[in-house]
Amino acid sequence: MLLGIALRIAVGLLLGLAGWPLGLTIGEEVGDPGFFPWGLGTGVAGLVLGIVLAPYLVVFPIRKLNALPASTVLLGVAGLLAGLAAAALLTVSLGRIPEPAGIVLPIVISLGLGGLGTALFAARDAAVFEGLPGLTKFASTRSTSGNLVLLDTSGIIDGRVMDVAVTGFLTGPLGVPQFILNELQHIADSSEPMRRNRGRRGLEVLHRLRNETQVPVQIMDADVRNGTDVDSRLVLLAQKMKASILTTDYNLNRVAELQGVKVLNVNELANALRPVVLPSEELAIKVIQEGREPGQGVGFLDDGTMVVVEGGKRHINSHLDVAVTRILQNASGRIIFAQPKAGVR
Repeated sequence: MLLGIALRIAVGLLLGLAGWPLGLTIGEEVGDPGFFPWGLGTGVAGLVLGIVLAPYLVVFPIRKLNALPASTVLLGVAGLLAGLAAAALLTVSLGRIPEPAGIVLPIVISLGLGGLGTALFAARDAAVFEGLPGLTKFASTRSTSGNLVLLDTSGIIDGRVMDVAVTGFLTGPLGVPQFILNELQHIADSSEPMRRNRGRRGLEVLHRLRNETQVPVQIMDADVRNGTDVDSRLVLLAQKMKASILTTDYNLNRVAELQGVKVLNVNELANALRPVVLPSEELAIKVIQEGREPGQGVGFLDDGTMVVVEGGKRHINSHLDVAVTRILQNASGRIIFAQPKAGVR
């Protein structure tokens, strides 16, 4: 709040100071030199306009730039400089035209060529970076392409996105917003061992995605500040960038779909394929807590999948060999039911 007020005052003072000499010049032209009324009038007008227009002149453009990939901004600036350089060459000849055309035309040409250069360079950023050896990973993910996929924390930790990317079914580009990476790091720094292991697994999956696949992965600084939590911010960012979300979070899946955001749910993909674990298959699991039903024990696989062991309560905090009896799998996740192998009591 205070920053916004300070910004409005600063822009207002700048425009007010710019309006003061402008008013004095106008007064001299109309034959009424002096500070009153022209200098004061244009100074006050500049102050008022600056206070009113500050968000549109400063805040909104900065938000737009933050939503763009760094490669797009870099090439946009290069295009602007190239356009202004071309306009400067033309200005030498256009300046010889009698006024007022000799003053107006160079300004129009500079604005036109500068804008054209910015648009042309920014539109070709992916092609430019893909054409440079070693920089394919830094090709920007364009929000207008409709192909950008934003990764959710649960989708990264799950790890199956790595398997999908390796097979070539997921071509990207993939975007990881900075606030998602921050949440992942926070989980990895947790004092709770299981939560800490999940966070570290997610960071390892992300590292492998960037280094062991051909899918472009970009850490994005883009953010939306009016989201109350990470999930809300991710959905709003996906709406803003016209991107999809890859997740295994059932609630996020439904909220995003209700707001018109396309969701790639890894659980739904797995549900359409054969399960990774088959009935009668044997697993080694550590039982860590009681289940909902009497006598049940619960353990987890490395990817976080819950394994419910019938009669496993007596084996809490112990490693146990179990045989899979059935698998419950839907869009909200997967639960494996098992029982101790024969001979284990």
